[in-house]
Amino acid sequence: QVHLVESGGGLAQAGGSLRLSCAASGLALSICGMGWFRQAPGKEREFVAAISWTGDVTYYADSVRGRFTISRDNAKSTVDLQMNTLKPEDTAVYYCAADPRSSYGSRWDYEYQYWGSGTQVTVSS
Repeated sequence: QVHLVESGGGLAQAGGSLRLSCAASGLALSICGMGWFRQAPGKEREFVAAISWTGDVTYYADSVRGRFTISRDNAKSTVDLQMNTLKPEDTAVYYCAADPRSSYGSRWDYEYQYWGSGTQVTVSS
């Protein structure tokens, strides 16, 4: 059975940083494209960042480019999201997702097969 578990969420002040981590069990993350998505209250889930299986190719939403960095450690089966210069509008539940059918990652949530249960990030002004 596949499990993705996010950690590292919490409360931060505007301008601060948080680092999210996604750990997998029952799935070889090394073959998966991986993504981070987020959902704020009353809003649809939106793409944040994605990374290819080698880590060589990354994608970012315009709203986070230059502030967030996605990375992976295939030996540890983890994918991280370093979030800097946080803004109140970054407040959301953050989800990691895995797509074992593609090694490249995607901006589209429907292409991901496995999802974590999410971790709350709250940024105060």
